[in-house]
Amino acid sequence: MKRRGTPAWDSQRIRALRRHLGVTQQELAGQMGTRQQTISEWETGMYRPRGASATLLSIIAERAGFYGTGSDDDLQVDDGAQRG
Repeated sequence: MKRRGTPAWDSQRIRALRRHLGVTQQELAGQMGTRQQTISEWETGMYRPRGASATLLSIIAERAGFYGTGSDDDLQVDDGAQRG
């Protein structure tokens, strides 16, 4: 059974959250206790977060005031402003 109000964490939403937080993949990985490569794989769509990782992303998003609903306006990102 899918929990109500839990966003589907696809690659665009994960990248948008990370950019909303203003952190690199490495920094987000450190906050989540995972590897930078894992964040990269999520953002490229190779894998999707499941279980505890998806829940943790939801908690981080809620605390950061990131309430993207999936509309184009919520997920727009500036691809020209990438952090290294």
